[in-house]
Amino acid sequence: MMGKKSFYQGALAVAMLAPAGAFAAPVSRIDVTGNQRMDAESIRILADVKTGDNLHGERVNQIAKKLQESGYFSHVDVRMDGDVLKIKITEAPIVSQVTVEGNDDISTDDLKKEIRLKERASYDESVIGADVQRMLTIYQRKGFFGTKIEPKKITLPDNRVNVVYEIKEGHPTYIRDIDFVGNKKFSGRALRGEILSREHAWWRFMTQFDVFDEDRILYDQQMLRQFYLRNGYVDFQVKNANGVFTPDREYYSVTFTVEEGDKYKFGKLSVDNPFDDVPTDELRRAFKMDENDTYNVDLVEETISALRSRVADYGYAFVTVEPVPVKNDDTKTVDMAFKIQKTNRIYLNSINILGNVRTFDRVIEQLLPMRAGDPFSLQTIEEGRQKLMRTRYFKDVQMIPSRIADANMMNLDIKVEEQPTGELSGGFGWSNINGFMVDAGITENNFMGRGQTVQLRGSIAEYQKQALFSFTEPYLFGRALSAGFDVSYTMYDYSSLGGFGYDRDSLSVSGRLGWRLTDHWTQMLRLSATFDQNYDLQTSGWRAANLYTLGTSWRYHNLHTNFEQNTHTGVVGNVGISYTGFGGTESFMRYNADVIGFVNFWDDRWQLRSSLDFGALQSIGGDYISRVYRYFLGGESLRGFDVAGVGSRNWYYSTYSLGGLWKLNGSTQLNFPIFIPDEYQIKGFVFADYGILGKPPAAEDTFCIAGHCAPNEIDQSLRTSVGVGIYWNTPMGPMNFSWGWPMKMTKYDREQRFLLSFETQF
Repeated sequence: MMGKKSFYQGALAVAMLAPAGAFAAPVSRIDVTGNQRMDAESIRILADVKTGDNLHGERVNQIAKKLQESGYFSHVDVRMDGDVLKIKITEAPIVSQVTVEGNDDISTDDLKKEIRLKERASYDESVIGADVQRMLTIYQRKGFFGTKIEPKKITLPDNRVNVVYEIKEGHPTYIRDIDFVGNKKFSGRALRGEILSREHAWWRFMTQFDVFDEDRILYDQQMLRQFYLRNGYVDFQVKNANGVFTPDREYYSVTFTVEEGDKYKFGKLSVDNPFDDVPTDELRRAFKMDENDTYNVDLVEETISALRSRVADYGYAFVTVEPVPVKNDDTKTVDMAFKIQKTNRIYLNSINILGNVRTFDRVIEQLLPMRAGDPFSLQTIEEGRQKLMRTRYFKDVQMIPSRIADANMMNLDIKVEEQPTGELSGGFGWSNINGFMVDAGITENNFMGRGQTVQLRGSIAEYQKQALFSFTEPYLFGRALSAGFDVSYTMYDYSSLGGFGYDRDSLSVSGRLGWRLTDHWTQMLRLSATFDQNYDLQTSGWRAANLYTLGTSWRYHNLHTNFEQNTHTGVVGNVGISYTGFGGTESFMRYNADVIGFVNFWDDRWQLRSSLDFGALQSIGGDYISRVYRYFLGGESLRGFDVAGVGSRNWYYSTYSLGGLWKLNGSTQLNFPIFIPDEYQIKGFVFADYGILGKPPAAEDTFCIAGHCAPNEIDQSLRTSVGVGIYWNTPMGPMNFSWGWPMKMTKYDREQRFLLSFETQF
């Protein structure tokens, strides 16, 4: 048994070794010192302590930590003095201003979105450190891995500070190599063309695709999957995608490790049609693929969309089409069944237009292809949305259908967000025909919210000057009739340009009325009066001419555009006839027709374009048709030849063309991608042009001057040319460079091998 003395000695030792927190004392008073902005009671509340609390050493430490972590104080000292809790603080400075300096490649606005330290907040170094990390992450995503950011504190009076994030941007880390491992069906070059990332080259200065970006590499993997799924490889996988520094740590090398798998075709195709009044054969015609076609995931998505549209046309809205694939490894085929969920036919109950403050309701209603009481059709509703967006009256258009409970009816809310419809524009350009050109104009596309277009425009070029005022009412008398008038004044200084050899000042006033015949055909009726002053070098002196013209034209337009490649497929054509006379100084009929066809192939990157243009003048009662109103060929209409550089010539004014009473010219051109990536929108082309310019009036067979008469050079033979060129859709506007070589010509034709045209808007 332990003795009494030993027991007390042990108890004393335990007491001496016990932690201070084991003994708690009630707080009789809380003293706060050092505070200037924050009152003492707020600090006590922040510390979560009050008189009467029993505090031990651990709780005192917790109070100090809590106050420190609040971010309001730069220094905190908390201790017990008897039964008094003493809190001594030093308040953190107030941030007066936060700025970013030294950034060029990333905007200040983008960087400030990552900064959590705000003005008029307490200075907190932990927040600043987190801000630096977030901004560095932004730079690293852009490939600037060597960027350094140093925060600096500038002390101001009254316990205030300015914080400056000083940035030293590193150079971007470019991708030197992009390699593929495991690819056997497609070359590395072909796969590199399918992803967004690019290998570094000096001419990629306008994009950032050759800068290493981890997020872009993830997107590249998805693009590879889509590419292989479009080409039948349903088991394709990206096993790994690594980007590593080159040994000199100046570039990244990116390697995609892939597993291609086998190529599959479409097997049996079927549709589960639950609707008795929707023909199954019509749904089958919506299939975008046939059996034994190479499997293509895009065709599956297009088929789903087409089936929804076909069913919606019968009034069954919001149908769900579920593709059910069955993979047959033995035959390397994928059977595809499209299951359509049954719904009831739905009708439109009401159409409500919301959000339009300026645009009249009737303007919007006139553009809609549906009315209340029509069967509900998603395709028709989307068509209406597209038509509203194409007006450019609205920044956004939302079609929001809502089902009426216990009824096969839908209400449709059309929510529009209006945008400014006035345009103040200008531009400059150059071409072989007009020389250097500057133009400016103002256009209002939704005049007073009525959907009307008002335009005032002027241009000054080396050989032509023009002023134009135009007004268009798209729905005359509330009907689908487009009506308007145009007033223009044009000065042609063509006496020293190419083979024209005349000057012309022309004031024209015209009215027009147009209407739609079908989805692709429109017709326009035009009545105009033109008052000219013409100066022809052959006739010497200015002569007045008044022309009164009535004409009509038909236009066919059926184009499908790939906006990414800026290529088209389809046909555009015009046919017109007009009569000039009604007591004017000139009397003739004019006939014209033109057609342009486009065909895209090889992923829409190649395009074949072919055009044919015909025009003819027919004299009325044998009246003479002045040279300024005849046809000319050359320049852009027949490349390889000068402007008005072909056709009959005056024996004395040998450089000037006499023009012709008819013309027939055309062109076939192949546009193709060149070695420069598609994002620069640079295409090469080869072309073959041809044209025939008819004879001038019989009165031009001979020409007399100073009592000497001689026959003119009269012909209407075929001219041909071939050439090459480059088209560049620059950020400022399109540029065309072409070189043409005449293949069939006469001795008096004028050549022009190089042709440039450039136009921009700002």
